[in-house]
Amino acid sequence: MVSPRRLHLFDLDGTLIRGSAAAVEISRQLGLSTEIAELERDFLARGLAPDEFAVRARELWADLTTAQVSAAFEGAPWLAGIREVWADIRSQGDYCAVISLSPDFFVARLLDWGAHAAHGSRWPVLPFTEPVDRTGILNPAAKVKIADRLCAEFGLRLDDCVAYGDSMSDSEIFAAVPRAVAVNADHHLSGLATHAYTGGDLREAYELVRLRN
Repeated sequence: MVSPRRLHLFDLDGTLIRGSAAAVEISRQLGLSTEIAELERDFLARGLAPDEFAVRARELWADLTTAQVSAAFEGAPWLAGIREVWADIRSQGDYCAVISLSPDFFVARLLDWGAHAAHGSRWPVLPFTEPVDRTGILNPAAKVKIADRLCAEFGLRLDDCVAYGDSMSDSEIFAAVPRAVAVNADHHLSGLATHAYTGGDLREAYELVRLRN
């Protein structure tokens, strides 16, 4: 009997990028590490809403260039083996997608690494001339909605999905799918993950769910 196809859903910040985030890496290029660290603390510890985070980050990044985004992307502390995992997923006839609250102009670059889809918060085009549209900024619930849309596109159901994440922003998608891998995760995913991985190689995390069951 042929096994059903799967959709592997990957978070970006703290998951594919270990110990960091797109916003942190972008801000480093601008010499704004202290400022973004304070904003990250407001988001993680004080409940700052994702859209307000984006509005404030846009103010910090007023002079951001495409070249700086490229440098941030290339210099980020990515897990090893991302391209290899996605190539294996494709070879199995399965699908892989990234869903992140981070800016779409950063997340979309992962399409070149082999993701079938890459969804991030909708930001204005670089160089910025427009403000952030709050309605385009994703939140944890949006991850489930996007996963539903991807399932419809690929002829799958949420029951056919595997999620990979690290923090509170992944809790809703973890609760919605039957298999989830906590990757270098914090306490917010305790009890929600079916597997847990600590380390620097996505191939090792993927191996926990690679064999179908």
